[in-house]
Amino acid sequence: MVEEDIEQLRQDISVALEADDSVEISKILSGVSVAETALLLDSLPPQQRDAIWPLIEPADMGEVLLETQDEVSDAKLMQLEPEQVAAIVENMPDVDDQADIILALPTDKLVKTLQTLNEQTREMLESVLSYPEDTAGGLMNIDHVTVRADVTLDVVLRYLRIRGELPDLTDQLFVTDRHNHYLGALYLADLLTNDPEVEVSRIMRADIDAMHAHMSEAEVAREFEVDDLISAPVVNEEHKLIGRITVDDVVDVIRDEGDHSIMGKAGLSEEEDMFSPVLVTSRRRGIWLGINLLTAFLAAWVIGIFEDILDQVVALAILITIVPSMGGIAGSQTLTIAIRGLALGQLGTSNYRSLIKKEISVGLFNGLIWALVVATLSIIWFGNFSIGLVIAFALIVNLVAGALAGAVIPVILRQLGIDPAIAGGVVLTTVTDVVGIIAFLGLATLVLGR
Repeated sequence: MVEEDIEQLRQDISVALEADDSVEISKILSGVSVAETALLLDSLPPQQRDAIWPLIEPADMGEVLLETQDEVSDAKLMQLEPEQVAAIVENMPDVDDQADIILALPTDKLVKTLQTLNEQTREMLESVLSYPEDTAGGLMNIDHVTVRADVTLDVVLRYLRIRGELPDLTDQLFVTDRHNHYLGALYLADLLTNDPEVEVSRIMRADIDAMHAHMSEAEVAREFEVDDLISAPVVNEEHKLIGRITVDDVVDVIRDEGDHSIMGKAGLSEEEDMFSPVLVTSRRRGIWLGINLLTAFLAAWVIGIFEDILDQVVALAILITIVPSMGGIAGSQTLTIAIRGLALGQLGTSNYRSLIKKEISVGLFNGLIWALVVATLSIIWFGNFSIGLVIAFALIVNLVAGALAGAVIPVILRQLGIDPAIAGGVVLTTVTDVVGIIAFLGLATLVLGR
């Protein structure tokens, strides 16, 4: 749905809400997808969300909760009784999606909801809930099809016809021994294009590796990306097949990572609700505003050290913002590359020094080019060769410092247990501001000081 259609949907819902026309609201909701309903909830104030929620089809409620922002779905789950949550969970076809709903509950409500679920659903959930939600085990669905290696393709085909249907996004059947140890995969394309009398063992893919249940979701996403997977088997410590992961679950992981990266640049969480209460939002943002204020005072204090030279040379006061600004841009570019590399597993101890060397070289190269440009403009503007020399040298220093800081800061923050996507920008700005000011005004004091 394009942006104009979403806006029209919001307007139609708003009109129906104002008229208190539940029939029209239900009609509108029945004509849109689950994802569009979730987007609608995300973009409406809480009072309107509460009015719409009861009119959503019960069979769709779980999927809608999964599609909405975490803070929106968490708030709704807090309003529901354990019996209502259990009914939503039991209407969901995939156990991994059921687990996502259950894990979003506070502990006391989680326990009560599990007790309310029917025995079959509870047993399936327990097999998934035993693994952390950010692992392959937490992502997996236990709904899969297995076959034996010593049977013919004709037997497999007859078994599938008797079964009647396959789980969604099934592109391969998993081959196991009689103790359920994973042996390989039988692709449906191979099943349909080979002689029915051929045994599974002859055409199965033994080189299709299974994912360990404790593999991180980031590693899972990389495996799907590199190998262009649609589904993948998941095994436990004994190499027994316990489930499978499908590409739709991996897309959710990638989307969450993207949201985290974008929101992190502003010091926000990807779970942020656009219409969360004023006090809650103010508290979250106020923390980072306070940190930024402290760093701004630090930069101001550094400037204050050079008050005498600024009083004597007005040109320095005019040009003072250029050096920190250029260093900040250079550093943020490197910071983005480093954070992305860490997130995708492309950056580690083996290639970390190579990245630093490369980024310092880029900073130095760009520093030399732009130092020449800025120095030339400054000399023409103020008719003072010394000022041009000062700002040129300071610019080179700060672009190199920004590149170095951008590469180093994410790794240090991660080692300290701090999210570099959220805190990296604040730390980088402080470094480039302070280094830039000291380099510019410090050299100015030496060259121009009277």
